[in-house]
Amino acid sequence: MADTVTSLTARMHDLTVAVMTNGLAPRGVDVTAGLHDVVARATALGPDGRWLVASGHSGLGGLAIARGQVDQGLFHFDAAVANGFNDCVAFHMPLVRPLHPDPRFRALYARMRVTPADLDEFLWLHREIHIMAQEAQQATVDNIGRLDTGVSLLPQAPMPTREPNTPGVLITRLDLAATQTALRQAAVKADFQRSSGNVSLSLIDGSWDYARARHDAWYADDLDTRRQQAAEARAFVERPGIGTMLIPCPPLGSIVYPG
Repeated sequence: MADTVTSLTARMHDLTVAVMTNGLAPRGVDVTAGLHDVVARATALGPDGRWLVASGHSGLGGLAIARGQVDQGLFHFDAAVANGFNDCVAFHMPLVRPLHPDPRFRALYARMRVTPADLDEFLWLHREIHIMAQEAQQATVDNIGRLDTGVSLLPQAPMPTREPNTPGVLITRLDLAATQTALRQAAVKADFQRSSGNVSLSLIDGSWDYARARHDAWYADDLDTRRQQAAEARAFVERPGIGTMLIPCPPLGSIVYPG
């Protein structure tokens, strides 16, 4: 089957989820080889696949930096920028901030251009990634001691639907989508384990507290409703009249990463 932007986007999504779920070396998945493969296949797609080339290189750069391979990381970040990566907010995350004094990093950062409208969305996307992680942690705490057998999905804010001014926005949307998938999978897995344990408790010795379980189920449904409403209220809204012309990114070090 011939590669398409859709198929390679799905591949990038799965590789990113694997890292988020299982760390830098997930069992059974060679993420580095997979990202190199995406870069090669996306390159063959021509201009339509260029943002995926940038996405693959940014992923490889992040992996290299996390492993302490600074030169390799800078090589891939430079290639990502050359192919349209312009998420200046991502370049202010804690993992990357130690690179700021490096003249090679400063040079590649200076080449990036962004529109004010896209910068607004970059900030929203990274803020939503942070909020999702916080809500996943809170849901874990809320589920401690739950006696019902229900499974609660982690609510998600809708993905922006505006036409971005630069394709680099698609990379960060993909990162948010992967974060949503990874956190929801973890939440569902934990819920199934809790639910199975409660079912076993009722079958083994009949000590399950049915009244408490009904109360917990009601409370969980109420929390889910409120979380879903909050997620929908966080939907990205483009500011009227926001600029759409390319300008240099904000000065390096001037962006406070969400969180």
